[in-house]
Amino acid sequence: MKTTRRCRSLLSISLNFFALLFSITAFITTYWCVGTQRVPKPKCSKLRTHQCIDYGVNETDPNKVVYSWETGDDRFLFRQFHTGIWYSCEENIHDESEMCRSFIDLAPASEKGMLWLSLVSEMLYIVLLLVGFSLMCLDLVHSSNVIDGLKLNAFAAVFTVLSGLLGMVAHVMYTQVFQVTVSLGPPDWRPYNWVYGWSFCMAWASFTCCMGASVTTLNSYTKTVIEFRHKRKTFEQSIREENAREAFGYYRERSLQSISKSVEVYPSQSLKSSRKTLIPADSLDLSDIAGSLGEEQC
Repeated sequence: MKTTRRCRSLLSISLNFFALLFSITAFITTYWCVGTQRVPKPKCSKLRTHQCIDYGVNETDPNKVVYSWETGDDRFLFRQFHTGIWYSCEENIHDESEMCRSFIDLAPASEKGMLWLSLVSEMLYIVLLLVGFSLMCLDLVHSSNVIDGLKLNAFAAVFTVLSGLLGMVAHVMYTQVFQVTVSLGPPDWRPYNWVYGWSFCMAWASFTCCMGASVTTLNSYTKTVIEFRHKRKTFEQSIREENAREAFGYYRERSLQSISKSVEVYPSQSLKSSRKTLIPADSLDLSDIAGSLGEEQC
């Protein structure tokens, strides 16, 4: 029982650890959503001669105007961007650096409250995961004490389930806020196309590991309770059988002792009665016997 319970505890701790690691990584990275943004091509200059639009004047004839015949998407640049919970970063079209802006500032005013609620839920999700992980480690240390282990298991399961629910709510709320921001956000930020990034996948992987850890912890708690009750029932039954055997042996000895005492009493009483019925020969009157015999013959 101890080995099996220890293995279940190790499995729960491993799942909780991965859930905690994935959630922290997703929380601090900015790759929840990635895609491209369509921005107008900048004006050409001496430092930038490609991926630009030349609005300059003809060098040979200053009176002639140079027209650009680029139309449609050719007049735009497609820069990469990636967005997280805290920041949204996009490529700088003037150099190879990145520009980052707060995603809270980009979200519409109607969605800021939900975004803050999502942030608070994410932080509580990580805190509760950390509490559940600590309780599971304590349960592994106190694996020899079944009662303390059951209490720690119960609390760890409760905290892990609550953290999983908060994480799911936070992920869903952030997804909704991002989709609204794509439609109603600043025009210079709105993405041309986008997909969910690896941070988003890691966040849901963290939720999956969290639910797996909670189910494993509850399963360990239930199995430990069932095994403990079964052992207790078996122990009580063995005590009853042992008491019954002791009582049977006691009454058997008492009955044998009473029988042996009665056997000792009855033979002595029969000997005494037989001795009392015997008549000595010298006390008999022979004339009386002869007279009684003659009367019988007549």
